[in-house]
Amino acid sequence: MQETIYSVSQLNREAKRLLATHFMAVQVMGEISNLSMPSSGHIYFTLKDAQAQIRCAMFKGQMQRMRFKPGNGNQVVVTAQVSLYEPRGDYQLVVEHMEEAGDGALRLAFERLKHKLLLEGLFEESRKKALPLIPKQIGVITSPSGAAIHDILTVLKRRFPAIPVLIYPVAVQGEPAKFEIAQALATANRQQLVGVIILARGGGSLEDLWAFNEEIVARAIAASQIPVISGVGHEVDVTIADFVADLRAATPSAAAEHAVPHQSEWLNAFNGVERELTQQIRRKLLQQAQHLNWLNKALQQQHPGQKLQRNAQRLDELEQRINQAMQHKLHDCKQQLAIGDNKLKQWHPGERIAGHRQRLGFFQQRLERAMNVKLAQLKNRQAAVGQTLHAVSPLATLDRGYAIAQRQDNKQIVKSAKQLAVGDQLVTRFAEGSVVSQVKEMIDA
Repeated sequence: MQETIYSVSQLNREAKRLLATHFMAVQVMGEISNLSMPSSGHIYFTLKDAQAQIRCAMFKGQMQRMRFKPGNGNQVVVTAQVSLYEPRGDYQLVVEHMEEAGDGALRLAFERLKHKLLLEGLFEESRKKALPLIPKQIGVITSPSGAAIHDILTVLKRRFPAIPVLIYPVAVQGEPAKFEIAQALATANRQQLVGVIILARGGGSLEDLWAFNEEIVARAIAASQIPVISGVGHEVDVTIADFVADLRAATPSAAAEHAVPHQSEWLNAFNGVERELTQQIRRKLLQQAQHLNWLNKALQQQHPGQKLQRNAQRLDELEQRINQAMQHKLHDCKQQLAIGDNKLKQWHPGERIAGHRQRLGFFQQRLERAMNVKLAQLKNRQAAVGQTLHAVSPLATLDRGYAIAQRQDNKQIVKSAKQLAVGDQLVTRFAEGSVVSQVKEMIDA
């Protein structure tokens, strides 16, 4: 086989690609040294421990999201891409996120447990339980002396005070907290006194909230047959408990709002059902009343008195029809008489004279209209002839911007410059007015 010969740039490019493919995002802990902060806003430093070191670069966009200012000697945990700077062939880390080592160690443990439980399927939506519409009782697992319990009770009292609340007091910070929380979840599931569990505490640092990132708590939530609402910290705080819980709320107060509906919603729903039932009953009563009325009318129609009334009504209708027929006949006779009278009037001499007078007036009007039309045609023809004469008139030529030049001595019209000599005087006529000029110079065409 023919050996592949790489150029230096090709080799570095292939090495960079292999590193990026094999190492996706890695977390590395170490001490910062040789920190450089150029004006570009990027930073460059070396991350080292007792046995080794590696070059690192962190660009401006990622720097803006940092919550502390790095310095030489700081112990940090970085999340980075393993890469290679091709121009120098330097193996390096391109840092995307940096935390101080104390918080960073916890964050590293958080990510490891999160990844582990994710692979086990504890975060799957398919295993999450639906919350009861109206729980028989609400269980609250939290500190009895914290602000969270006060906020939860205030919200529950405002939204649905008729639902009782059972508090499972636990520590929410420190080493014993994880065991107390897991035990409280187990107790609630064993007793089956509540329909939903609120697991809550107020805000704090990652270390303060660490009890809710413990594996024993996550597995206790996953094992719960009772739906669990997680309301840990503030909206920006995220714990392992939030991922495993059946519902994650941004705050303890929000968890209480998710646990129960607002009583006004149910009252409105009940009022709506009541209105609907009332309308249904009224419609049913109206239908029955209409049916009873129809039966009553049907019975009345079979009564003998009704038959006599119908016969009497029929007799009245026949009488009306006879009267109408007589009226129509009388009307027809009157019309025939009027027609004969009109025919007689048409043959009367006075009517014929009036008709001839009317025709004479009509013919006079036609004669006047014909004379007016003829006069208008003659006027239009006269105007057209005038326009034609004006078009061929020399005055029309002058109106178009031309002029007529005459010798002043003999009034001869000048058609060519050859008719003139230097010193001759001309009379030039325009459309409006004339001027006298003298030839100063002859110019050949």
